[in-house]
Formats: sequence, structure tokens, C-alpha cells
Amino acid sequence: MARYVIGIDVSTTASKALVIDADGTVIASKSHPHELSTPRPLWSEQDPENWWQASAASLRDVLQQVPAEEIAAIGLTGQMHGLTTLDKDGQSLRPAILWNDQRSGKQCEEITAKIGAKRLYQLIGSILLPGFTAPKVLWIKQNEPEIYRKIAHILLPKDYVRYRLSGAFAADVADASGLALMDIGKRTWSDELLEAYGIPREWLPELCESPDICAYVSEEAAAITGLKAGTPIVGGAGDQPAAMVGMGIVEMGKASLAIGTSGVAHAISDRYAPEPDGRLHTFCGPMAGTWFHMGVMLSAAGGLRWLHDALTPDEGYDEINRQAESVPPGSLGLVFAPYLTGERNPHPDPYARGAFVGFTLRHGLPHMIRATMEGISFGMRDQFELLRGLGVNPVEAVVTGGATNSAVWLKLTTDIMGIPLYTINTNEGSAFGAAILAAVGAGMHASVPEACRQMVRKVDTTEPDPATAAEYEKLYAIFRDLYPALKETYHALAHFEGL
Repeated sequence: MARYVIGIDVSTTASKALVIDADGTVIASKSHPHELSTPRPLWSEQDPENWWQASAASLRDVLQQVPAEEIAAIGLTGQMHGLTTLDKDGQSLRPAILWNDQRSGKQCEEITAKIGAKRLYQLIGSILLPGFTAPKVLWIKQNEPEIYRKIAHILLPKDYVRYRLSGAFAADVADASGLALMDIGKRTWSDELLEAYGIPREWLPELCESPDICAYVSEEAAAITGLKAGTPIVGGAGDQPAAMVGMGIVEMGKASLAIGTSGVAHAISDRYAPEPDGRLHTFCGPMAGTWFHMGVMLSAAGGLRWLHDALTPDEGYDEINRQAESVPPGSLGLVFAPYLTGERNPHPDPYARGAFVGFTLRHGLPHMIRATMEGISFGMRDQFELLRGLGVNPVEAVVTGGATNSAVWLKLTTDIMGIPLYTINTNEGSAFGAAILAAVGAGMHASVPEACRQMVRKVDTTEPDPATAAEYEKLYAIFRDLYPALKETYHALAHFEGL
């Protein structure tokens, strides 16, 4: 009897295969790395064959520990927005253009002007950004016409691995939302957008819901991976909606803070209601009849890593935490603007920069460390305020990522948010969410919320201190004034650099 499911995560850095049972216990996990290419400034590419080889190797590894006959289903997740172009024979035409590739700014401007910013935002649930998929197609049309003429299929990264596993051209609506070719409210491809881009409908994969079975492992893929031919493959989800599932954020009123290299806040909704000013992404959710709101800050824990590497490279993070703990809340009036790589939400500005504001002779490295932690957490608070503006008012939230490894950072984040923050029983992230979706598709659980209630469990909860939270509320008001006050300076500096 099939007792296990597999989640495959095709991330930017590696392909990972994760095996879990019906209770969410991790049975096996293995990953193999990807190579990243940056052939020109602003470009970011990968060879799709690398994804497949790494995924196949990871599958072979975990299937040394679990019999293939006991795998009930497979779920897929991975980096969103990447463009994979295939010819009529299913062969890759060029390296995939990734989510962090910035070459298509001009094409974003063209399409936004053609459709109208308000209408486009209502359709795709987001301001059109160079990271999205569709502008990259237009870039190929304008810059690589010989490639464009040969395109027969467009796939996202994880869906390319699905194609290699099964021969099927399919995508779930949660990940496909990031192509910027869907009518998100209707959960289908938009004829209006396809016409505007000049993209034929037959290039696009068939859409499905995240827990639904949409493909089966082929004989050819079975021979390569060790899987059993005919093993069902569910739709899965992009890395962000899959991470939501993996954190149990699948019911109204729940929210999450993921403070990794970047920072992401998530919440689920039972209606399509984009943030009015375009300061959040609203995409199809990983369950039928749901949507999710997502706020992104581009530099979160990556900002603390920058401070460590630049100023204290010989110190361990335990010492970094000790120094932060020696400083009172508010860092004696030193405030950090965490926009080291530009910003996305709530300030969609590639020219935004980092800044320390408020230096005096009293301040030293410990104050800079704590102010950096506080500034990052204030940036995450910005995401929460956008969610609250849409009526999402969680009484608590799950927190994952770098902040959970630091008691002082976790505590100050809790005080800044003003609500309890809790950790969960797994750090497997998106792969865990993909495996949960596979478990639902295989019939191990009746629904995604029911599966999450059984598989995702609270571990520790940190409560806010009312007095400290009140002090941070005052400082947060000052933090919110930083970007408007410095915006013209940021842009002047970018102009000085020739950007």
C-alpha cells in the first residue's frame, strides 16, 4: 500500500526531493545543486536540463530509502516567474530567464501603457514587474526573433520538470499567476492579455488546481528516476504558495512572516480583492476558490548578513546576537532603512537604498546591529499593515527564517508586530507544502486545511511585551517617514551612478 508522498522543489540553488508520510513525518530528503549564469548585467539564467538532472538525482537518492511502490503521489514546487521556451519537439530553445532577471523593464512599460495600469493590475493582481514571465517573452520577440519563431511551449521551472517526468504540459493556477497572463479573479488565461502580447494560446500549459492530479510518471522518466511508472503528479504550486501550505497558512485569519534572505508576508483570502494601490501581489491560492496576498521586501536577513560580512566578518552570529541584546529597544534612536537591493512592497522602487539615520557619538557597532534587526522587522511590519488594510487581522502569525535562529531578533520582531509569533515543527519549506498537496491529491487527507491541521504543528510561541511594543509603535511611525524623506536622495544617487 502506498504510504508516502514526495515533494520536489526546483529552487534557484538546487532541486530537492522530500519524502513524508501521512502525518507529515520527514522520511528522506536530498538535494542536488543548480548552476546560475549571469552573462550580462541584470541577466540571470539557468539551463533547464540542469533542473531535470538535479531533480532526477535527488529522486534516485531518496528512493534508496523508500520503495517506489509506496509513493502515492508527487507534488511540485519551485522558483516562480522563470521562462522556459521549448520547440515543437519539446527541446529547450535557450537558457531559462529567471525570476530575478531584470532585462525586461522596457517591455513592462510597453504592456502597461498598452493595456492601462489600472486595468492590467485588476487582471494580474500585481504591478507588472521585470521579474514576471510574460515581459520576458516579449523581450525574446524583440531581441531574439530567431528563437521566438521556434517557440511551441512556454513552461515555468517546476512545470518543465513535470514535463520531463510525464510528457504533460500543465501548470497549477497558483504558480501560473506569476506569468502575468492570467485573469487572476477568473483563474484562467486572459484572452485580452494574450492578444496584447501576441502570444498564441497553444503555447501555454493546461491549468489545474494545486491538489489535483494532472499528470503521471512516464515509463521513460521511471527508468531514469527510479519512480514507478504511472505514479500520479498533482498540480503543486510556486515556491511562495507552497510555502504557505507548508506553514499551515491555508485558512482565513492566518498569516505568516518568512524572514529569509528576502522577507515575505502571506495571508489567504476567499475572494479576489487586490490591494487598491498595487502595493501587494494577489495571486490564485493553492486551493480552489482561494487567493493569497503576498508582500515582499527584497532584503531581509540578507541585510544582517551584509552587516556581518562588511563590519564583523570574524565574529560568529552568537556574538552578533549578544551585541544586539546589550542595546536597549530602539537602539538609542538609531534607525535603519533596509532597502539594500531596492524595494518591492510597499515601495516598488529599484533605486531605494539602505541608510542609517540618527547617528550620534553614543552609537557603536552594537547599536548598528540591533538597528539593522529592527529596521528589517519594521519592513516586515509594513507588509502586515498592507494586509491589515485588506481586512486581514491575525491575532498571531507563524514566523520562519533567519529571525527564528536569534532569540533577541525573534523577541524584538514580536514586539514590533504587537502579536504573538510562533514557530512550527518543520523547516522544509516549499517542498513540505508540495508534499502536503500531493497527500491531498492521493486521498490521504480530505482537504488541504485538514492535512495542514494534522501535519503542521506549533512548537514555540513568543509573546509581545506591552511596554516595549508601545515604544516600538512610536519608532515605527518614524521609520515609515524614512522612505518618503529619502526617496529623492536615493534617485539622485542612482543618477550619479549612471543608473
